[in-house]
Amino acid sequence: MFRTKASIVLVLLFSLLAVQCRKKALDEYYGRPVNLEPPIYQTLAAKGNFKTLLTAIDKAGYKNTLSAAGYWTLFAPHDSAFQVYFTANGLSGIDALDSAACRKIVTYCLVYNAFKQERIADYQSNLGWVENASFKRRTASYTGIYDAVNTAGASIKAIASNRNTFGTFFYVDADNNNKYMPIFETGYVTGKSLSAYDYNYFYPATTFKGFNVVDANVTERDLPAENGVIHVINKVVTALPSLDQYIGNSPQYSEFKKILEKYVVQYVYNATVTQNYKNITGSTADVFTKVYNASLAFSPNNENFLKLQDNDGQSDTYSMFVPENATLTNYINTVLLEHYTSLDALPINVIYDFVNAHMWRTAVWPSKFSSTFNSVGEEARFDVNTNVLDKKILSNGIFYGTNKVQDANVFSSVYGKAYLDPNYSMMTSLLNLDLKFQVSNINQKYTLFLISNAAFNAAGYYVDPTVSNNLNEQWRYIPPGGGAHLTGTSALVRLQRILNMHVVPGRDITSITAPGVALTYSGEFVKYSGTTVVAAGNNDKPNVANVLNKKTAKNGTVYYLDKILEFSEKTIGKHIEALGTPTTSDYNFFWQYLRNATIYNFSTGEIQQVASGTFYTFFIPDNNAIRAAVNAGLLPGTGTAPNKVPLFNPTLLADREKVANFIYYHILNKKTLATDGQESGTIETLYKFPNGDPSTIFINNSTPNNMVVNDMTSRSANIIVAKSNNLSNRCVIHLLDNYLKTN
Repeated sequence: MFRTKASIVLVLLFSLLAVQCRKKALDEYYGRPVNLEPPIYQTLAAKGNFKTLLTAIDKAGYKNTLSAAGYWTLFAPHDSAFQVYFTANGLSGIDALDSAACRKIVTYCLVYNAFKQERIADYQSNLGWVENASFKRRTASYTGIYDAVNTAGASIKAIASNRNTFGTFFYVDADNNNKYMPIFETGYVTGKSLSAYDYNYFYPATTFKGFNVVDANVTERDLPAENGVIHVINKVVTALPSLDQYIGNSPQYSEFKKILEKYVVQYVYNATVTQNYKNITGSTADVFTKVYNASLAFSPNNENFLKLQDNDGQSDTYSMFVPENATLTNYINTVLLEHYTSLDALPINVIYDFVNAHMWRTAVWPSKFSSTFNSVGEEARFDVNTNVLDKKILSNGIFYGTNKVQDANVFSSVYGKAYLDPNYSMMTSLLNLDLKFQVSNINQKYTLFLISNAAFNAAGYYVDPTVSNNLNEQWRYIPPGGGAHLTGTSALVRLQRILNMHVVPGRDITSITAPGVALTYSGEFVKYSGTTVVAAGNNDKPNVANVLNKKTAKNGTVYYLDKILEFSEKTIGKHIEALGTPTTSDYNFFWQYLRNATIYNFSTGEIQQVASGTFYTFFIPDNNAIRAAVNAGLLPGTGTAPNKVPLFNPTLLADREKVANFIYYHILNKKTLATDGQESGTIETLYKFPNGDPSTIFINNSTPNNMVVNDMTSRSANIIVAKSNNLSNRCVIHLLDNYLKTN
């Protein structure tokens, strides 16, 4: 029995010893290393010159946070920095700051995750570190619920949206919309081809030393602590406002704020935040999210940047240029309201376009105004020295207060003349379908013939919402002479062809006094002279369009017409018939050959191989040239050369083929040319050689009203300008002083 008890005691002693040994081993492995630095709070206390900051941390309620485990970067202002701060703000000392004020200082200096200087300029992307691509870090600071006034003027509790609005998505629960701290380190500055100039533009009183935080210098860096890293700064940095907050609290931008609040902001009830707020405070107040319209480039109160990646707010930021009140008011009155009585009367898209013109979804640095483009692809059109009155780097963006409005393309281009005039809303709607971007590009020249709603209506075209729920299809065409109505896409097809005939790309025709021609976006030509403009369809009626007014824009000239330019619905053959039927006409001989040709349908005016809807140019030799072609054997005739006379209706198959081949070689395939001096080159004709190879002619059209045509034997024929540029259905008909031959 005794031996058994002794054995038990020995076992217990050995077990206890084993446990103690195991505990010692675990403590040595998992316990706090003796050489580990103390936490941030204790490290600051040991340094001795952070007494004021420590008091602020205590009052803010962050002592436990900074004394416990964690992973922080603290930008710590020393005691001397606080003394400067107190003096500058008329404060007696830290006792003058309550817990809320201290919390604003402490939380903004506290950055999530621990970053030594070697990593502070690197971006934490989803795929890993991107070197020298970051200049901001997310802090523990956020605004939360605040007092606001809604669009009806009522006092409410509000919270900022924490995402850019996409449909009904604008807020994510459990996201505090934390503010960011701008940090300027040499790696980022050089990596983005910036310089000290870009920093000092915002902080002229602070020297850039390669590691700056807002307007403070980092005087000691990479101080290790158990729960992070400390960087000592020589100034107290307080929480920066967002773009939304800065605009809202700056009286000089109150007119811009009014536009935002009235037209692009709404306050949406937030059920989750409301319930949490009531549970915490016992309040009965509802909380509303301040939401910016989804048509804007971004929400100025969203601190999270784009959130395409979780940390993309580290690598980029928003930018806004906001005109001060007097500048904005003048622009509104002279430009936006030239044809409207108030902003309320403007189409809402005008408001969206105006605001978006002042918004960049990227950082616009002072040295890069001309190479940084906003959400609509336009550079910052401001002089960095003379147009910027106020400049700030804020928590979620770069802000520039200006004495100039961003002169957006949609307002300063030829497009703007229609866009900002309600009498031209039909033309604006049609331009918006395909051509808005092109004609509003101020780097490309255009001539625009503007058509009013009244002129469209007079021609039988109307906006009719009863036709379709699709805004793009709400059109009706009522033929003025009677006939079936066309609606929806059927009417739109006609309208788009008409619209394109009113847009001349690549040319700014500053005067139409002298006769001329212009190639339009439709591929068809129009003619002008004095104060009139016509297209092929206008000549058919006849129905000449008169110029009522003329205005200039940044990218061209606009002519206001009293009638639409109409396309022709006749066949080309019928136009040649009209030109050639009079026996005194220089087109008569060619017409006589054509009307009797096997390739021509006299009743319809259709020509074989000349397809409806395709572009052509007809070069028609005059009567003397036709006689010469007959005597040269290229066309059938009677008699003996050089006195042969045309045989317009030959019976021999070979002669009929001669006529067809001759006609085809005088037709450019899929190309319209007029004497505008714009296009030259070698172009295919409709004639093909027996082996199937296409024939060509060379057009020299480098000088207006001086077109020369060269055939494949290098023979030349001149355009008789006074009798040329006859407009047809996607075709131009010219008179030549010579004939063309292939060999």
